[in-house]
Amino acid sequence: MRKILPHPYLSATLFGIWLILSGSAALGTMLLALVLAVLIPLATARYWPEKTPRVRPVALAAYVALVLWDVVVASAQVAWIVLFKPAAQIQSAWIAVPIELPCAEARALLAGTITLTPGTLTADFAEDGSALLIHALHAPDPDAVRDEIKQRYEARLKRIFM
Repeated sequence: MRKILPHPYLSATLFGIWLILSGSAALGTMLLALVLAVLIPLATARYWPEKTPRVRPVALAAYVALVLWDVVVASAQVAWIVLFKPAAQIQSAWIAVPIELPCAEARALLAGTITLTPGTLTADFAEDGSALLIHALHAPDPDAVRDEIKQRYEARLKRIFM
C-alpha cells in the first residue's frame, strides 16, 4: 500500500482540499481529486527525507480541539493585554524551549501551534531540531511559559506521533 500511497495523510488532505476548493462532490470531481491525491505524493516521494510517522488519529483530534480552545483563550488574553495593560508593564521575552520530539512533522506541528496561538511566535529552530526559539508577548515568568509548552503541547505530540 505504501508504494501506491507513500504519504497517506498527504493524499487524504489533497483529496479533501480538492473537493472543498472545487465546491462539488460530483463523480468527475472526486475522480480528479483521487488522481491528484495519488499522483502528487508519488511524484514528490523522493524529496521527503524520511518515512511519514504513524499518527494516532484520536489523539490528534483531541490535540486540534485543545489548540483551538487555546487560540480562543489566548486571543482574549492578548486583547486584554493590548487594550488595558500599560506598555511599560508588558514583559516580552525570548524563550529557548528544548524539545525531544521524534520526527520533523511533530516539530513543525509544535512550531505551528506556538505561532498560531496569539501572543507567541516561533522564531527559529535549532539546526539539529533540539530546541525552538519562542517570542512571547507577555511572559513575566519565561520558565513557566517553557514548561507549559513542554507539558501542554510537546507531551501530547509525543503521544500522537509514534
